[in-house]
Amino acid sequence: MTNEAKAAPLAVVLVSGGLDSMISAASAREAGYRLLALSIDYNQRHRVELAAARRVAAALGAERHIVLPLDLSAFGGSALTDDIAVPKDGVGTGDGGGIPVTYVPARNTIFLSLALGWAEAAGARDLFIGVNALDYSGYPDCRPEFISAFEGLAEIATKAGVEGAPFRIHAPLQHMTKADIVLEGRRLGLDMGISWSCYDPAPGSVHCGLCDSCRLRAKGFDDAGVPDPTVYAVRA
Repeated sequence: MTNEAKAAPLAVVLVSGGLDSMISAASAREAGYRLLALSIDYNQRHRVELAAARRVAAALGAERHIVLPLDLSAFGGSALTDDIAVPKDGVGTGDGGGIPVTYVPARNTIFLSLALGWAEAAGARDLFIGVNALDYSGYPDCRPEFISAFEGLAEIATKAGVEGAPFRIHAPLQHMTKADIVLEGRRLGLDMGISWSCYDPAPGSVHCGLCDSCRLRAKGFDDAGVPDPTVYAVRA
């Protein structure tokens, strides 16, 4: 690594393997950050996304990629971590209203807390997360209010923050539609086909095509007018 590269600031980027986290991390790279990629193996139903996370971290040139085991299925309470069916009847909650059953209790709070711990230990002051408040399917921990509140928490909860070196939580996709996100991925020159979105993989480890996440992904490519590289078992 050149001296110039070593002088670039570090950022911890949350990389799930999904399209949004990939483009969020690529935005950090474009902004001149060296990347520390963090993925969480929380015993999710769609653990195939972790293979995608490894592909993404490698493609973006992350200096280090940690896949941290944290079994949230011990808590349950979500279609992604418990014996609860993933809705396949269209984008929405699948339960008649409210927050979707695919919401994992406090997931982004937990993930950002882990990213914050690594950032403080590594001397990084910037964290990137691919949350989105427009096509976000109703998750409360994807809203701007959450990101702002966590940034405030980080300032008072860490040695670095208390000593005057606060952390910045970046959510570069916060106000984008899924089509905007796809277009940004194309602008950045990314191979979006290496990412993974499906909540309930079909046999052969292909996208089911019917869960909320698959429908949002497919709609994003369609609305953007960009060819979709994803293999779906079924197209809704």
